[in-house]
Amino acid sequence: MDLVRILVAIVDFCRRHALIVVIPSILVSAVLGYYTSQHLGIDTDTSKLISPDLPWRKREAAFDKAFPQNANLLAVAVEAPTPDQAEDATEALTAALQPHTEIFKVVRRPDGGAFFKQNGLMLLPLSDVQAATEQMINAQPLIGALASDPSLRGLFTVLSTALTGVERGDANLDSLETALGQVADTTQSVIDGKPERLSWQSILTGRKPLSQELRRFIMVQPELDYDALQPGARASAAVRQIAADLHLAEKYGVRVRLTGPVALSDEEFGSVAKGAGWSTSLSFAAVCLILFFALRSARLIAAILVTLVVGLITTAAFATAAVGHLNLISVAFAVLFVGIAVDFGIQFSVRYRAERFEADDLGEALRRATARVGVPLTLAAAATAVGFLSFLPTDYLGVSQLGLIAGVGMIIALALNLTLLPALLALLRPTGEAVPVGYAW
Repeated sequence: MDLVRILVAIVDFCRRHALIVVIPSILVSAVLGYYTSQHLGIDTDTSKLISPDLPWRKREAAFDKAFPQNANLLAVAVEAPTPDQAEDATEALTAALQPHTEIFKVVRRPDGGAFFKQNGLMLLPLSDVQAATEQMINAQPLIGALASDPSLRGLFTVLSTALTGVERGDANLDSLETALGQVADTTQSVIDGKPERLSWQSILTGRKPLSQELRRFIMVQPELDYDALQPGARASAAVRQIAADLHLAEKYGVRVRLTGPVALSDEEFGSVAKGAGWSTSLSFAAVCLILFFALRSARLIAAILVTLVVGLITTAAFATAAVGHLNLISVAFAVLFVGIAVDFGIQFSVRYRAERFEADDLGEALRRATARVGVPLTLAAAATAVGFLSFLPTDYLGVSQLGLIAGVGMIIALALNLTLLPALLALLRPTGEAVPVGYAW
């Protein structure tokens, strides 16, 4: 076949002019590596993974434009032992966050603020408004007395007056049970050395607070950094630091936690980053183990690893020129390249070892190996490249970019395994094979 002769001629040329092939390849890969390190970025904006021209994406963009306050939210949850502490701590934290406009575009409270303080009662159902009004009317003597003397003395004066009314028959002791019980519990906690806050809201309402009344929310729209793996990390760190500086836990006994789309996305990306080092090391060790069992030669392994690194750098440089920024899907091209390109090198080198046993001459073994596996490797690389490039028409831009980079990467891998790898073998000159390649059993 003409293709066989062409491939054999290419491999034989690279073997005979090994230095002319290897030195420029190393130098060019170094230049490409520097170019890539200076220009290739990562874009963690998940909204860019799918084409904005799709109908539903246009509707989503229109919705976000109409309601911008609901996009890219970081929710700050403030939890406290009493509703009063939760409210005080949330107000303090909101006021401390609002001046940092370089970090937070918007800081608002969906469950509080000036509007709800003035109009919140009118938003309740009629029955709840009637009940709350009755409670405030019944508590008016308590409110008035405490307003005139908001101290411990004023509190006990009010309680003493209430008990005097019970003694005279003007009041019902059952109506004071909740208030007296809370005062007793708070006093006992102080005596036990575990002081707790007294909830005035609970005293006024005459019931224990509901779980949702112990929690407040602050909705924050942070300035996101999509060049970082965790776009909202700076904002999240700022919220935690400001909360710590305010000593909210010590003053109000509250716990501040973060949730919402931004926090959840950052948590996912952070998990990926934490496992990346371990998984990369494990993958590299697995590749080296496979190479050892397949080749049993340090020189052959070194040649394949150098070819693999040069190919990965070249593919990354192509990605830099073609797309500029990798997304959370296209960044996987590196894993795909290593997994498939190293297989090309193994296939070629194992065939070389088998031919080297038959003909104990490096040049002849390379020619025979190319004649045997050159066409199959070319077909495999072409089929793999076509498979990846078939992703190009999809509106899922993350997958489309991955297909482009990985598809071109397969062509690069084939070219290097038929040029650089034979040249490296000619320079390293691995020893011949004493026994046939394979397992005796």
